[in-house]
Amino acid sequence: MITVSPSILSSDFSNLEAEIRSLDSAGADWIHIDVMDGVFVPNITLGFPVIRAIRPHTARRFDVHLMIDRPERYAAQFVEAGADLVTFHIESTAQVKKTASLIRQAGAAVGLSVRPGTPAQDVFPYLEELDLVLVMSVEPGFGGQSFLPGSVEKIRVIRREAMRRNPELIVQVDGGVNEKTIVDCAAAGADSFAVGSTVFKSADRAAAIRSLRERAEAVYLRDL
Repeated sequence: MITVSPSILSSDFSNLEAEIRSLDSAGADWIHIDVMDGVFVPNITLGFPVIRAIRPHTARRFDVHLMIDRPERYAAQFVEAGADLVTFHIESTAQVKKTASLIRQAGAAVGLSVRPGTPAQDVFPYLEELDLVLVMSVEPGFGGQSFLPGSVEKIRVIRREAMRRNPELIVQVDGGVNEKTIVDCAAAGADSFAVGSTVFKSADRAAAIRSLRERAEAVYLRDL
């Protein structure tokens, strides 16, 4: 199933409640929440208090992407704050299996992310233990960047291996997703999309989300 997960990094932070309700009304599948610590990436965004504050305003799945150093220290707290899915970076910790286990034990689904320079094969040893792999198609840290074309082949490699090891695995893409790049990604095997400005800058968010989803559904797995 194709899921569109608008990223609140592109939202109006002065009125997050209204933004969350707008995404609900527009038919967002999930809501993508980027957490940055200024250490693992050169930016700082938000943390537990904000997630806890917006949680009552929607029943949509909170898709929390941790771009933080040593996520094992805080993973369970993000679940307690309201995360339904917690994704952390393979590059951010030497304790990948421990971090995944802590998230699972706390009651959330587990995702593992790779930066553009990290080989797809690095996630292979963990595929059976994951619900999602997130392919970063920009360098993590800031929104509004252009899609890196090499990401498409990385998606294809991960999807092919997942078909063998974990057919239910979700392959998500984050960074520069728009009506053109979503087609290439879905054709290569991605089925979840973190989307920023393409949704938030649209005059009709519902139409933007619907168009993205339909374009992805039309070509999903076509190029495998």
